[in-house]
Amino acid sequence: MTNAMEDVRRLLKNGDLPGAVRSLRPHAETAPLPELAGAVRALADAAGFEDLAGAAEAAAARPQDPQALYDLGYGCVERGIAFLAVAPLREALRLLPGSRPLLAELVSALEDEHRHAEAAALLAARGDGLPAWPETYLLVHHTLLAGDPAGARAAAARLPDPEDPAWHGAHARQRRMLARAELAATAGPLDTTDLRGWQFTLTGALLGTISPYGYDAGMTGRYAYLGDTHELCRRGLHRLALALAAAGQEPATVSLLPGRSDRILGLAAAAVLGLPAVPYEPARTDTVVVAYDLNDCDGDLVQSLRTRADRQVLHEHATRWTGPPPVSADSSALLAQIVAVAWKDDDRPEEEIAREVAAADPTADPGDGAAPRDPDEAFRAYAAAVAPGWLTGTRDHLGSPGPVPSSRFA
Repeated sequence: MTNAMEDVRRLLKNGDLPGAVRSLRPHAETAPLPELAGAVRALADAAGFEDLAGAAEAAAARPQDPQALYDLGYGCVERGIAFLAVAPLREALRLLPGSRPLLAELVSALEDEHRHAEAAALLAARGDGLPAWPETYLLVHHTLLAGDPAGARAAAARLPDPEDPAWHGAHARQRRMLARAELAATAGPLDTTDLRGWQFTLTGALLGTISPYGYDAGMTGRYAYLGDTHELCRRGLHRLALALAAAGQEPATVSLLPGRSDRILGLAAAAVLGLPAVPYEPARTDTVVVAYDLNDCDGDLVQSLRTRADRQVLHEHATRWTGPPPVSADSSALLAQIVAVAWKDDDRPEEEIAREVAAADPTADPGDGAAPRDPDEAFRAYAAAVAPGWLTGTRDHLGSPGPVPSSRFA
């Protein structure tokens, strides 16, 4: 840990707080707890987080005190550095193995790190003594997100309806996810390469396109950095049209959201679908609502999109898989981490750019040849197969990318 602490001090001295945080990741679960806590205190002092600095100081002084370790772990989770919470929380739980709050916080830290298989194993190890709410619910959740729908269904069969109304929405969402998993398994392998299947299972979205680059080099169908093009936007709209037809959806309008990129893409969608464009109204039925990136929508707009009006379809072009939007789309053209918008430096009228998008070539980019083929016929068949579970329930946020791995920028 000495070298790691030297790195932390050097990076902090140079004003590189994010780099100092990243430098601790390789040591987060192997360093002695007093040294780890000391490093966290240095980070917290630099960031001005007095509560976390105090918790880290206490844990460094009392590394066998479960409360001090809990406070340190809790503080790390709250400040968005959950990877530094795992070791102190695991040690605290070893000291107090029957503690439900410690178990819950450790599961929360693992969830923030998308370590779903570890969270599920931790909960499953409690056996028949695992309480129903929320622990068995969380077991189902993490088992599914770890890529084991059969195990999730088996655990869900032991889960009674919640007595606390606060859990009713989460329970309903979980049951929809399990039902979508069954549908997705009839249409594809639903394994750790089935990006479209897991996107549908976990969010209810139909993923229109698979990245043709770096598929076998860590991306598995997602983009890391994407320089967007008119052609990619047009292809996403082409796949949206296929999905609507396959699912028997016949919208009457395209609804325009207020953002400039949303309006450009919405006007292009209206041209492609042959429908009139109208201003977005939350209660409008039989419409396609078009967003470029839902993370760019304000809070009130997002709230209005959470509940779907009858036969209303929300299409998002670029879904940020490393920072999913607060509301899940019904249709996503592609998954990317960082996107450079095709018209970001183009100050021409929205209508002119939209016409160019609508006239662009929707033919798939052949890429580097490593990605599996994804012809229109196969996508159409997939959309038809999962249509009974599409456009159901609320549009919920899900922060995890699920069991399909992809490389990302740090």
